[in-house]
Amino acid sequence: MSLEHEPVPIEDTIPDSLLAPTGDSLDLPAHLGKSRLGSIDAFRGFAMFLLMAEALHLSHMARNFPESKIWKTLAYHQTHVEWIGCSLHDMIQPSFSFLVGVSLPFSLLSRRQNGQSKKKMTLHAIWRAFALVTLGIFLRSVGRKQTNFTFEDTLSQIGLGYCFLFLLGLKTRKVQWIALSAILISYWALFAAYPLPSTNFDYSAVGLDKNSSSFLTGFQAHWNKNSNPAWAFDTWFMNLFPREKPFAYNGGGYSTISFIPTLATMILGLIAGGMMTRPIPAWKTGLQFVVMGIAFAALGYGIGEMGMCPVVKKIWTPSWILFSGGICFAFLSFFVFTCDAAGMTPLFWPIRIIGANCIYVYVVIHWWNGFIQSNLKTHLGQNIFQAFGASYEPVVAGASVMMVHWLILVWMDRNKIRIRI
Repeated sequence: MSLEHEPVPIEDTIPDSLLAPTGDSLDLPAHLGKSRLGSIDAFRGFAMFLLMAEALHLSHMARNFPESKIWKTLAYHQTHVEWIGCSLHDMIQPSFSFLVGVSLPFSLLSRRQNGQSKKKMTLHAIWRAFALVTLGIFLRSVGRKQTNFTFEDTLSQIGLGYCFLFLLGLKTRKVQWIALSAILISYWALFAAYPLPSTNFDYSAVGLDKNSSSFLTGFQAHWNKNSNPAWAFDTWFMNLFPREKPFAYNGGGYSTISFIPTLATMILGLIAGGMMTRPIPAWKTGLQFVVMGIAFAALGYGIGEMGMCPVVKKIWTPSWILFSGGICFAFLSFFVFTCDAAGMTPLFWPIRIIGANCIYVYVVIHWWNGFIQSNLKTHLGQNIFQAFGASYEPVVAGASVMMVHWLILVWMDRNKIRIRI
């Protein structure tokens, strides 16, 4: 699966002919050794755990305990913000995308070490891209009367940009920085130059309430929901496919061409992954990631606060790329310090096994939640989830379902079962 690097051992020193031209020294750092890099596995597992935790239904708990600030805070961080801003839940997709880039240098090294030609690697990248987009469409079509052609979900967005990421993975780091800068500037210019709707434009017809806090005015109105160039593109593109009814807008404001700025997030990860292959101690790399994380997050936040470009995840604005990318660097630095530098990788085994089978988690987990919960009630009693009272049933039921999934993942790990694309 493209969300994780290949499990092929990496030698301490790799010949010139086997390396992608990253512009760094040929010697790999000592902490890589001949095994998987613990920081990447742990970060991926953490992101997948956040996805699994949706089963806890913390928003239900907040409604059951309206006076509790703790449940209210936890619920906030398990839901997407309406438009501007960021919750912990909003960081799941950027983390996936970022990790795709982080993993790519290691995948390239492994494949070159196995003697794969550039042509074979390119064909494999094309296959991965196609499989990711197709799987995204399939998941969005479950339970519908016909195929639901949509491209805004995590897998499809990654798939649409994956071939471009692969090609950049073969280039120098300078080229990667140039590509990142080009996306940031051009995507900002696209929205800034797109004409604002007329004064009589019916925002309610595209799912936006002018009286809501998410309605933007002034220059930031160029990034309003469903009245921007990304929305305009989809009103044409999405209607090229057979649909149950004509496409008018996406309720959340998501769009197909968000794969372009998503690619920028993957490029940030690609740069981070390249830095991790340098022959320097892991703690120095982690320290650099801390500095980069603070700088990127502050820059993105500052651009948003100055009114130049709002921090909006749903349309993946350039300020969101920088802000969320900075947080991803911060997350990665934590796992580099603890796993790669301090050698604490074994302590993260409970979440590493979650990330090791991310396809299972992403694809299967939500299908089985209802099935597992109903069977637990059948075999353990109808009141099993009310052991602490009816008000706690959502979180108790969710924790029980998560435990069953985790035990399945333990079994898969013990039997070395990996589901990949």
